[in-house]
Amino acid sequence: MIGMGSFGSMYKRVLNHGKTVVAIKVFNIRQRGASKSFKVECDSLRNIRHRNLVKILTSCSSIDFEDNDFKALVYEFMPGGSLERWLHPNENGIQDEQRHLNIVQRLNIAIDVATALDYLHHHCHMQIIHCDLKPSNIILDGDLTTHLGDFGISRILSKATNRSQNHTSLIGLKGSIGYIAPEYGAGANVSTHGDVYSYGILLLEMFIGKRPTHEMFKDNFNLHCWTEMVLRDRVMTVVDPSLLSMEKDEENEATTATNITGSLRCMKDRVQECLNSVIRIGVACSTESPWDRMETNDVVKKLHMIRNIYLGICTHQGR
Repeated sequence: MIGMGSFGSMYKRVLNHGKTVVAIKVFNIRQRGASKSFKVECDSLRNIRHRNLVKILTSCSSIDFEDNDFKALVYEFMPGGSLERWLHPNENGIQDEQRHLNIVQRLNIAIDVATALDYLHHHCHMQIIHCDLKPSNIILDGDLTTHLGDFGISRILSKATNRSQNHTSLIGLKGSIGYIAPEYGAGANVSTHGDVYSYGILLLEMFIGKRPTHEMFKDNFNLHCWTEMVLRDRVMTVVDPSLLSMEKDEENEATTATNITGSLRCMKDRVQECLNSVIRIGVACSTESPWDRMETNDVVKKLHMIRNIYLGICTHQGR
C-alpha cells in the first residue's frame, strides 16, 4: 500500500514478472460515497487525454472472494510520488528520503498543473471542474513531469448551460480544507473560478513551503492574506527556506573569481524577480472574489514568460 484517501487505498502492483508496474486504487465500498466517487472518476477520465493528467489503464467493478462489491481503478505507476511528499518530506516525525525541488522544477510543475486545468476547463468536449486540487492529488513521473489525478469529486458541466451534468457527484463536497474557494462555503455552484482559487493556494504553498492549514492561519487570516501583506517589499522573507538554500548553492557554483560580485548580484536579482512574479500570480488566483481571479490560459502564458526570463531566454513575444 502506498497511500490512503477518503474513499479507498492506493496500492503498487508489479505484473508480468516485473515488466509492468501499476497503481491500483481500491475503493472502500463501505465508506459512504465511495461507489459514487468511483462512477464520477470513471465518467471524468473516460474521454479525456492529456500528458498532464493521470492515465487510467482499466477499471474493475465486480464481486470479491467474500461476495462483496469490489471496485478499483488501475493507473500507470508514477515513481516520483505525490507533490505533497516533495513539498513536506519531513512531516509527521518521519524522515522521508531527501527530496528537494529547485525553482525551475517548481515552475515546471506549476506550468504542468495550470496546463492540465486549462485543458479541463476550456478544451474538453464537456467542461470538467476538478474540485479537489491539492499537492497529494498531483503525481510526478520519473522525469518529474506532472500528472493531475483523483477525479473522485469532479463535476462535468455543460459548456452551453454551465450546469452540472454529473448527478452522481457528492453534494456539498467541493474540495479539501484550506484549498476550497470561499464562495463554496456560501453555497455557490462549482465553477472554473473555484479550481483557480485552489491553484492559487497550491502555487503559494509550492514556493512558500507552508500548508494553508498551518496553525498560524486562523479566523480570517489565511495563506493568501499573509502573502499579500508581504508582496510589495518582503517576499523573500516568506519564501521556502529550502528553496533559497538550493539557489544559494547554485549561485556559489556558478560564480567565478573574476566577476564574483557582479554574478552574485545578477543572480539574486533574477531569483527575487522570479519569486515575486510567481507569488503575485498565486495571490491573484486566490483572491476572495471569483471574478477577480486569473484565467488558466493567462496563468500558463505568464508562468512560461517568468521561466524564460529566469533562465535568461530573451523572448519578446507577447510582451
